[in-house]
Amino acid sequence: MKAVVCTKYGDPEVLKIQEIKKPSPEENEILVKIKVSSITTAESMMRQGTPKYARLFLGLTKPKSAITGTGYSGVVEAVGSKVNNFKPGDEVFGETALGFGTNADYICTSEDHLILPKPASLSFEKAAILCDGALTAANFLYKLAEIKPGQKVLINGAAGSIGSAATQIAANLGAKVSGVCSTKNIQFVQSLGAHQVIDYSQEDFTSLKNQYDVIFDTVGKSNYCDCRKALKPGGCYISPVLSLSLLMQVMFSGIFLSKKAKFSATGLKPVKELKPMLKDLLNLTERKSLDPVIDQSFPFAQVVDAHRLVDTGHKRGNVVLVHSTN
Repeated sequence: MKAVVCTKYGDPEVLKIQEIKKPSPEENEILVKIKVSSITTAESMMRQGTPKYARLFLGLTKPKSAITGTGYSGVVEAVGSKVNNFKPGDEVFGETALGFGTNADYICTSEDHLILPKPASLSFEKAAILCDGALTAANFLYKLAEIKPGQKVLINGAAGSIGSAATQIAANLGAKVSGVCSTKNIQFVQSLGAHQVIDYSQEDFTSLKNQYDVIFDTVGKSNYCDCRKALKPGGCYISPVLSLSLLMQVMFSGIFLSKKAKFSATGLKPVKELKPMLKDLLNLTERKSLDPVIDQSFPFAQVVDAHRLVDTGHKRGNVVLVHSTN
């Protein structure tokens, strides 16, 4: 089978499509023929080996998990003898997190991992991205910020993968959403449900005082110290982009300050916590309250081009890799 292999840390050109052995499912595993996989900012950072301290976990000189990709959708081709909830022919989607391996023709995964049946109403493309930006947004808004109706929520990077989902989810929760984006994305962010849109080239939202219950920096372009004055008393700053400074701010503010900085590694949370949130996201998509956004779909052979687009930092929503039309 074909797979995208990251041969070393670096630019998109380090990615190579190689022939490798097709996996066989163990007794508790499912063999999935992948139709679509996601290409994310997190994957781009892993490909580059940034931040460099992450190489302690990913691999010192090159990725330990050579096959890239985490989010996927596809069709079950075979199951092990102890698999109870899936059968060949089932359409599924899921996330492998630190297991990687989804930018390939096939993967094997346990039914205890983050995998769910794909509703017929959800395309393979949109299913493949639901575990990325949308699930991260849900974790931060539901669990960390505990959004309530009427609260004022600012989302920095509102046009991106996490931001486009967060804007829709926060609006669905009844929050008053302010989305921060570039000039070209103003109308797009408004269409997602934002009550106000801030053009970052024209206005610095951190200069505002006591405006927001929650500031969700989905892209890590601001910092807690600058944003703190824009928070209301008891408000919180949340971001999925971890840095050493954010880690220190989380610890310090958690003890000494009323305005908190908070972080969560969504991909490391237990499956038993992630599955209920993912099922809730499915309900939102079926009610048309959430529409996962795809900027561009690339054929499998153009994985380098897909990573180049992600590296620009200006994609709208998500980027996906289409493996096969069969």
